[in-house]
Amino acid sequence: MQLIDPHGGRLIDRIATGDQARELEARAAGLPRLTLNAREIADIEMIMTGAMSPLEGFMGREDYESVGSRLRLARGLVWSIPVTLAASPAEAEAVAEGGEIALHAPDGAFLAVMTVESKYAPDKTKEAAAVLRTTDQAHPGVQYLKGCGDIYLGGPLQAVRKPAHPDFHNYRLDPKETRVLFKAKGWATVAAFQTRNPIHRAHEYLQKCALEMVDGLLVHPLMGATKADDTPGEVRMACYEALLAHYYPKDRVALSIFPAAMRYAGPAEAVWHAIVRKNYGCTHLIVGRDHAGVGSYYGTYDAQRIFDEFAPGELAITPLKFEHTFYCKRCGNMASIKTCPHGREEHLMLSGTKVREMLARGEALPVEFTRPEVAEVLMGRAKRG
Repeated sequence: MQLIDPHGGRLIDRIATGDQARELEARAAGLPRLTLNAREIADIEMIMTGAMSPLEGFMGREDYESVGSRLRLARGLVWSIPVTLAASPAEAEAVAEGGEIALHAPDGAFLAVMTVESKYAPDKTKEAAAVLRTTDQAHPGVQYLKGCGDIYLGGPLQAVRKPAHPDFHNYRLDPKETRVLFKAKGWATVAAFQTRNPIHRAHEYLQKCALEMVDGLLVHPLMGATKADDTPGEVRMACYEALLAHYYPKDRVALSIFPAAMRYAGPAEAVWHAIVRKNYGCTHLIVGRDHAGVGSYYGTYDAQRIFDEFAPGELAITPLKFEHTFYCKRCGNMASIKTCPHGREEHLMLSGTKVREMLARGEALPVEFTRPEVAEVLMGRAKRG
């Protein structure tokens, strides 16, 4: 059985082993060092494991500018999100172009050696306008750009180990491992579901619609850096486990962690989410309302429309575009405006704010909104504060 090709045709592997890894460890001791932030930690893991194929390191100036201006790498391959390594001027001054730098985790662990092929000062305002479609200081992506270093370093890297994680080890599958899993299950077509929130009934409806069209479903929750007010990872994972245990066919669904950090870049991030899921072996990506959005920065379906800007076959992975869904009291089931003739007064839709208020008051979430097992997990977390 043939799975979908990785983006660019080859799954990148930048993790050294054996003598090469030992030589890198020894060489790193004498190199300038740079400590990565949370987003960069997520990015380096995805680079080294091939989730970011065809990238072999952080972007140099040419790729960075090409992505910002035309949603493509310099070589012409579609790519929509800059993947950059930021340094202070002093940190950048410590390494010359053509030299090497040792990349470390915040806990001091050595991760990789990068050959610095490019040092450049980005126009962060231009980057924000192009990628995030806003320069508003309240946008979390704009805040990130304002807080990171003013010099970008680009070049290929060679890693010796993945960043350490304290939890969910059984769910941390790299692209080569999800591809083995899909082959073992006989799934030629796989839909990925991106989420940074607990799955409620509307999400479940989209996933099960997708399951009518493909062989398998990969529930792929993002577990990298998110906003402080997003639901904690351990709570979300407990919700996913409860839901999948009781309401999904076990032989047609897999749960694995997506280690990426959120950019909250809306349309551009939706395309990027599709590209990297293709590297994991997925043929389809579920794209609902305001995918990867935040606040009111993007139109409800901008993240769907952006896929129409690419020629057939450029992405290879297929977006499954869904309308906003809800529980209709008159229909007695989940529906969307495509299937339900009734007015909004019949539709049950709860905002995140409303859900948090209900949980804080100890009120049970309606079964029409979320499954009882998921509500129990969320209520337990609310009681613990």
